[in-house]
Amino acid sequence: MKRLIVLLLALIVVALGLSFAMLNSEPITLDFYLGALSLPVSLWLVLALAVGVLLGLGSALGILTRQRWQLKRLRREAASSREEVSELRKLPLRTHN
Repeated sequence: MKRLIVLLLALIVVALGLSFAMLNSEPITLDFYLGALSLPVSLWLVLALAVGVLLGLGSALGILTRQRWQLKRLRREAASSREEVSELRKLPLRTHN
């Protein structure tokens, strides 16, 4: 049921995007330092969205990499602590007489 709802929402978004693209098909010229480029408004918006997604993924990749390194370090520390506890449990208890 959840997949059906997600599929319906995706289809609605695609339909709205296509209708927006058809209503805004006029070309817009953007002047860059090295030249100018003329594309439809809808394509400029898709390009802006794609650049935003790539920048977001790039920033998330750095965070995820750092978290993976930290997770590996913490797992090594936990394993070392478990080994130490295991060794300490093997020691005989001393009684005070």
